[in-house]
Amino acid sequence: MGNAEMSGPLNGLRVVDFSSTMTGAQVTQTLCDFGCEVVMVEPPGGHPLRDEPAWPFWGRGKRSLVLDLKDPTDAETARALAAAADVVVETWRPGVADRLGLGYEAIAERNAGLVYASVTGFGRDNPLSHLKGYEPVVMAKIGALDAFSVLSDRPGPSFVASPYCSFSASHLALHGILSALVERESSGLGQRVETSLVQGILAHDTWNWLVRLMIVRYPEAFSAAPPTSQGAGGPVPNSPLFLRLMVGFSKDGRFMQFSQMSERLWQAFLRLTGLGELIDDPEWTGGRTPDDPEMRLKWLDRAIEVTRSKTYDEWLVEFDKEPDVWAEMFRFGSELLHHPQLVQDGRIATVDDPVLGPVLQPGPLVAMEATPAKLGTRAPALDADHSILSTLTQDFASAPAAPDDGPVDPPLKGVTIVELGTYYAAPFGATVLTDLGARVIKVEQLDGDPIRSIMPFPEVGGIKVLQGKESVAVDIASEGGREIVLALVRRADIVLQSFRSGVAERHGYTAKDMLAVNPDLIYLNAPGYGVGKPYGQRPAFAPTIGAGSGLAYRNLGGPANVPSDPKLSTEEVRVYSTRLAMATMTVGQADGFSALGVGTALLLGLLAKRRGTPGQEMSTSMLSTMSHCLSEDMVEYEGRRPIVSPSRDLLGLSSRYRLYETADGWVFLAAPQNDEWAALAAYLELDPTLEGDDAALADVLSARFLTAKSAEWELRLSAVDVACIEVATGPVEEVVWFSGGLGKTLDIVTEAHHAILDTYPRLAPLVRFSRSGTRTGGAPLCGDDTESVLAELGYDSERIAALRETGTIG
Repeated sequence: MGNAEMSGPLNGLRVVDFSSTMTGAQVTQTLCDFGCEVVMVEPPGGHPLRDEPAWPFWGRGKRSLVLDLKDPTDAETARALAAAADVVVETWRPGVADRLGLGYEAIAERNAGLVYASVTGFGRDNPLSHLKGYEPVVMAKIGALDAFSVLSDRPGPSFVASPYCSFSASHLALHGILSALVERESSGLGQRVETSLVQGILAHDTWNWLVRLMIVRYPEAFSAAPPTSQGAGGPVPNSPLFLRLMVGFSKDGRFMQFSQMSERLWQAFLRLTGLGELIDDPEWTGGRTPDDPEMRLKWLDRAIEVTRSKTYDEWLVEFDKEPDVWAEMFRFGSELLHHPQLVQDGRIATVDDPVLGPVLQPGPLVAMEATPAKLGTRAPALDADHSILSTLTQDFASAPAAPDDGPVDPPLKGVTIVELGTYYAAPFGATVLTDLGARVIKVEQLDGDPIRSIMPFPEVGGIKVLQGKESVAVDIASEGGREIVLALVRRADIVLQSFRSGVAERHGYTAKDMLAVNPDLIYLNAPGYGVGKPYGQRPAFAPTIGAGSGLAYRNLGGPANVPSDPKLSTEEVRVYSTRLAMATMTVGQADGFSALGVGTALLLGLLAKRRGTPGQEMSTSMLSTMSHCLSEDMVEYEGRRPIVSPSRDLLGLSSRYRLYETADGWVFLAAPQNDEWAALAAYLELDPTLEGDDAALADVLSARFLTAKSAEWELRLSAVDVACIEVATGPVEEVVWFSGGLGKTLDIVTEAHHAILDTYPRLAPLVRFSRSGTRTGGAPLCGDDTESVLAELGYDSERIAALRETGTIG
């Protein structure tokens, strides 16, 4: 059972995967890509995901072993495998592992070095722990499905198909596993790490949590408003920010996403389109500004007319004239695999399968110069590796027990990260590591990261992404500023940079520059598109990548549900473009997915370093991470069947996995498995023949659910172990923290301090450890730590004063 042919930062580590969900599959797929030997313990009949089109991606490189865990002999074999592993991954509901004799405590008695990862729907020990961890169940409970109501014509919540909870939780689990392995390098001890689907989706929010706080604290100054309001001519955006994130429509019928977030980008957009002349013309505006709803609607319609004056290819020519203006076209399905940037960067792979033939699929999550991933083996046939049991005593000898001295410091204590980047997608990847003990020194421009001022109330937009960090305000383009940055780098373990292509080169902050002063440095490029052409120099924000990756169309059920006839009226274009915009930026977005991927990348590099690899350059991107996020559709091979997409009304995927209206609201029913159907049919006394007629069953269930209230249905069907969850209404942050208080129930929220806001609510660390501690820091103001950090570097007070006088520091 050796793995000498593998390479990567995790080479030599063994993983036993008991999971049955996409979350677990993607955790171990990532571990396998980077060198782990992964043994999937599959039930008789195989893993539940084996029939999915993306199985060749999720299962690549792994080994398959069939065991019936209800059989005493097979269960003991599974325990022996787990006890000899470095990592165990399970996604059962709380209590299942213990009943099978495969719980953490039982296995750790035989192997104190084991890192044991558990992912549940709502956590292991709270009033909701018993609920089944289906993604829409979690989203219904916290109000996320209600938040997506803007996506459909009908009233009520909307089902979305993107894996906001599942993919995010897979990376939180990876954060726990990798940081525990980092800590194990010094302690020799493993531990249990835990996260949940609900924590996965809550990681996405950028600033709504804090905006809600302002509304609660200052009701006379601020009020809540939905993203859009219904006007006489259709939806009207409720914020001028919407104009900077507008969706245009080309002459040849392509929707395209603009993202002109900063003032510089916005002014470039106005110049290129000629719209600046109109906004400055009082005869056209009547003296009104975009703060006026009528003016926003008028301006948006005019902007739509401008964008449809050229084909998309003609706009590409215009964008080359003005590099600060960019619009990404909306893609769907596996189109992302052919994106020019992913092709240029080599971020796709072809794995030969003896049955399916060549399978095009996403490449490794991270490109690592010194410890690259090594792909090349297909997903295994069922039970293909049963012969490994013959080497059990030789290769799976249990590790000796070691003393456990109780809680210890955070697993990343002593790790220093220097952050060079703005906004959210890359920086939040470092933020989550501050909770795990890393010291993150954010090098900010003198007037602060632009995300600090993106909301009307100062600092609110940036608090979440800044919390736990130290802020050093430096003009990095100046000679003195460069000296400071390089001094920080000499003492750092990691540099994280997310500039557009060309910026690091222009200022001398490339990996080559940094490794020259610190050869042991881990240097991660984490831009939007990539580190070079054709798109690396383009502005990339969450909506841009959400459009280009296929996230928006995935949530809307595909292009068939969003007409794109070039003859659409302006009013029709506005309706559909608004819907597309909201499909990328409601509860979750590409920023959140990408940030969690950045956290994983940083930890892969750090673990490689702790295991003896010298410093290296690494790269990931928002675009490449989204190919992993949307992996259900990111494979191509002959005969591949399409995935099931939401219906046009966005109710769900089938009669047994969809939203239903009740006497007083809505529920989400999740009963896709045969045993769940049997329980549902028995309780409701349904005709058994309805199982084969999806439309008829939906009609019967629709009528039945109208006969009682949502809370009653949840209570009744939970009693027979069928997931039928009342859809919470109201913003997610309201449900989780404020009036709902669900966060306290689940013990996933806490409080921190801020110089302006005083005490404010924040998420607790997104991963829990059985031994290691965690931290919950607040957010600094811009430059709060400039003097203390410079003093630490050896700068005296006179030199610091001189740097401030020249404008080198702020």
